[in-house]
Amino acid sequence: MSIIVQKFGGTSVRDLECMRQVANKVQRKLRRGDKVVVVLSAMAGETDRLLCLAREWAPTPDLAEMDCLVSTGEQVSVSLFAMLLKSQGVNARSLLGFQVPIETNSNFSKARIASINSKKLKALLEIHDVLVIAGFQGSDCDQRITTLGRGGSDTSAVALAAALKADVCEIYTDVPGVFTTDPNICSLARKMERIAYDEMLEMASMGAKVLHIRSVEFAKKYNVKVHVRSTFSDEPGTIVTKEDEMEGVLVSGIAYDKDQARVTLVQVLDQPGISAAVFSPIAEQRILVDMIVQNPSKDGRTDITFTVPRADLEQTLKVIEGLKYEIGFEEVRHDKKVCKISVIGVGMRNHSGVASMAFRALSEENINILMISTSEIKITCLVEEKYTELAVRTLHNAFGLDKANGQNSC
Repeated sequence: MSIIVQKFGGTSVRDLECMRQVANKVQRKLRRGDKVVVVLSAMAGETDRLLCLAREWAPTPDLAEMDCLVSTGEQVSVSLFAMLLKSQGVNARSLLGFQVPIETNSNFSKARIASINSKKLKALLEIHDVLVIAGFQGSDCDQRITTLGRGGSDTSAVALAAALKADVCEIYTDVPGVFTTDPNICSLARKMERIAYDEMLEMASMGAKVLHIRSVEFAKKYNVKVHVRSTFSDEPGTIVTKEDEMEGVLVSGIAYDKDQARVTLVQVLDQPGISAAVFSPIAEQRILVDMIVQNPSKDGRTDITFTVPRADLEQTLKVIEGLKYEIGFEEVRHDKKVCKISVIGVGMRNHSGVASMAFRALSEENINILMISTSEIKITCLVEEKYTELAVRTLHNAFGLDKANGQNSC
């Protein structure tokens, strides 16, 4: 039995006309003889509407009740779509997360999938040609409804594909695939035919909104073939795949993340335990610290600079202020007007010179680099936010990403 998983986002199911286009894509797979598992998000704007309702009723809504509320958006989508398919003569059935069941932990609003009952799903696929499953949701050991966080329907789809050992997981969205950078910023951005799991992970972590980062983690762990493509056209999209199936490309893409803030502790005591004293309380608040730079010590003191998500800046500053007497800094400086720009490519593992090329290109445009961090396949520069678009276009051009086989090839 050949199984295809298809996931459609909110813009793909926002109204009846869009759902009819989705139904056509499902019917195409059925005509090939495939069994189809369709994973749907809530209709466009519905989750935001429900979140606004919650905040009207309670300034700080209980997270468990919030999950119960916002999960209803997907319930509407799957029931309506199953009705549409049945009216077209398709043997379909809708399922909510707890009916599968998709079992998760109890971290409400950001739950993680623990298991999926694939045996039950396969039995249902023997009876039905299409299963329409609510994305974004599951249930914990107490049978309370949980949600996987914004963008979690991608994760639902890939996890279901892994559990069912599906031939492919098709992620349909309002863009035709994964681009070398944001086409809204760089008109020369090129759609990639393939991208490695690790590259896609880095791009997702840097703010590229094509795929939810945890869905890519699942795909890599269970070797799920993911095909990102547009709901509104039939053109091939981008295959997210294993690195050994990639051609020799040095740099695959340029990503950026404006959702950043820089924090500097000035004149901190330079002695063992200080870094732990700074970052442990921040971690306890579930605040993600990314780039960290510590200046050389002078007279027993140093400066520590790091970045956090912009939305977490105020909480970070509160935590730091409470540590003033413990760690003995002179002042705290912060800046919201910064942006991370990343050069990403698995080819960097075996080739030198990428960093120098990136730094030279930025310097020629008089873009000052505030901080730098690197990994095996990524070089990230923190720059002033006003230079974001110029920096993206400059690096995209420097590595010849507008050309399928330019200077970027290994």
